[in-house]
Formats: sequence, structure tokens, C-alpha cells
Amino acid sequence: MRVRTILKSLLFAYALTGVALLLLAFLLFTFDLGETAVDIGIIVVYVFACFMGGFMAGKITHRDKYLWGVVTGLAYYVLLLAVSFTVKGHWDMSLAHAVTTFFMCAGGGTLGGMLS
Repeated sequence: MRVRTILKSLLFAYALTGVALLLLAFLLFTFDLGETAVDIGIIVVYVFACFMGGFMAGKITHRDKYLWGVVTGLAYYVLLLAVSFTVKGHWDMSLAHAVTTFFMCAGGGTLGGMLS
């Protein structure tokens, strides 16, 4: 049951990520946004997707909501790193970026779980 909950929440979070990144790409081409705006948009997408995944996990489990929220955020982060590494074939992220992304994903998931 718990693995299924995390998988459902993770699938939901990645579906939101896909839709949000498509919207961000549309805005990029329509309004010719700069690199800073795109970077901020990607950060917002990561945090929002982890928040919503954690929120969903908390709604499903009803117990230890923050814990399942952080597990969803961490699973999102691990899958994000695995896909990035697989696509590029090498580690293409600075340590500071990896740590920042870790805390964004874990924090967003935890907050979503707490508020569910």
C-alpha cells in the first residue's frame, strides 16, 4: 500500500512537471523570456510538483503525512537525477546545484504532506 501511494504521488508530480514545463516552454517562445526567468520557472515547477506530490501522499496515507511527503520529494529527486544522468551519460550538475535541488524537492514534499 505505501509503495503504491508513493508511486501514485510520484506519477502525479511528474505529470504536473510535464504540463508545467510545456507551459514554461510555450511562454519562453511566445514572450522571449530570458535565462533568469526560465531558471526561476524551473525552480517553481520543481517545488510545486514536489509540494503537490507530498500533498497527495498525505491525503492518501492519513498518518505521518510529513514523512510520506518527504519520501515523495526524495523519490522525485532521485528519479530526476537518474533520468538526467541517463540522458546525458555523465554527471552534469555542480554539487551546489545538487544540494539546492535536493532541499527544494524534500522541502516541497514535506510542506505538501504537512498541509494535506
